Amino acid sequence: MRRGTNIFLLFTLLIVVVSAWYTNNLVSQLEDEERKKMEIWAEATRQFILADEHTDIDFVSEIIEHNTTIPVYMVDADGNFLLSRNVREPKRKVNEFYQKKIAHLQRTQTPIEVRISDDIVQYIYYEDSNLLRQLYFFPYVQFAILFVFLLLALYALYTMQRSEQNRVWVGLSKETAHQLGTPISSLLAWQQLLENKYPQDSLLPEMNKDINRLQTIAERFSKVGSEPELLPANLHEVLSKCIEYMQTRTSQKVIYQLRCDENIEVNISIPLFEWVIENLCKNAVDAMEGVGKITIEALLDGKLVKIDVSDTGKGIPARKQNDVFKPGYTTKKRGWGLGLSLAKRIIEQYHKGKIYVLNSVVGQGTVFRIELKKAF
Repeated sequence: MRRGTNIFLLFTLLIVVVSAWYTNNLVSQLEDEERKKMEIWAEATRQFILADEHTDIDFVSEIIEHNTTIPVYMVDADGNFLLSRNVREPKRKVNEFYQKKIAHLQRTQTPIEVRISDDIVQYIYYEDSNLLRQLYFFPYVQFAILFVFLLLALYALYTMQRSEQNRVWVGLSKETAHQLGTPISSLLAWQQLLENKYPQDSLLPEMNKDINRLQTIAERFSKVGSEPELLPANLHEVLSKCIEYMQTRTSQKVIYQLRCDENIEVNISIPLFEWVIENLCKNAVDAMEGVGKITIEALLDGKLVKIDVSDTGKGIPARKQNDVFKPGYTTKKRGWGLGLSLAKRIIEQYHKGKIYVLNSVVGQGTVFRIELKKAF
């Protein structure tokens, strides 16, 4: 995507440069043409002034009247205003308007001389026509259009990439759930057989827990890509259940602490939300290398419930904190780097909440924050 974006940017820049160069040449040609027209117009004006009753002024008048686009100012030898054409005068302070306009033109332009006689000389100043003024801005307008087009194209490309990525995730998740279904069914049958044959075996309840866990995992995968049903749930109970599950599957050197009011309720899909919490806890255990403390704290802030999952691990460098939720990002030797990416999808797309790195200090630990709306 980045390479395609760079090529598109270079192509856009090339179009703007070529357009600016071509427009500049065109403007120069039109400026020369307008100068020649004004010289002809000045000569026609001189002939009109010198005409007597025997002179045919029809052609001269036609030349003068034909100028309907170029603003013209005529002054005497001392720079005093005489007449104008195609100029929109203000309603007030007309003389002051012409004085300022002529003073500006005298500084920026060489006038066209109109010699009436040996003793009488007048001068013509003119401004660019509307067409020429519009051409000056044409490259900028074109650049703006191309810039907007570039933004739309990049947005469309990004949307297509995200959509394709989502389809891959959904397909992978549903296929995983489907593949897990067959062995889980077999395990359930074997479990039932073992319970009938060895009803007093103390290991069977633990086997039953693991099979139920596999069913929960399969259910989670099956829900990815489908609109989950969000129901009110007691946050303390859900977090306690997550901690209880993690405690039995991590080292005793990992200490879990929960700080949560027992009356907080949020609208969540419990299987998916548990997945997020467990994923954050597993990452924390890996970051602490099996030794340390994980604290889960839920805070009420108006209509928001803020859930902080903190650890005493190795922390995340500042330059990496925006990358941890990107698909494929991982610091582990194994794994696909999809855990936090899926967690972000579950919280932000399904639960309409937020998840981000609240704070992280290298060598001290990390705090992930989840924000959800309080259930009413």
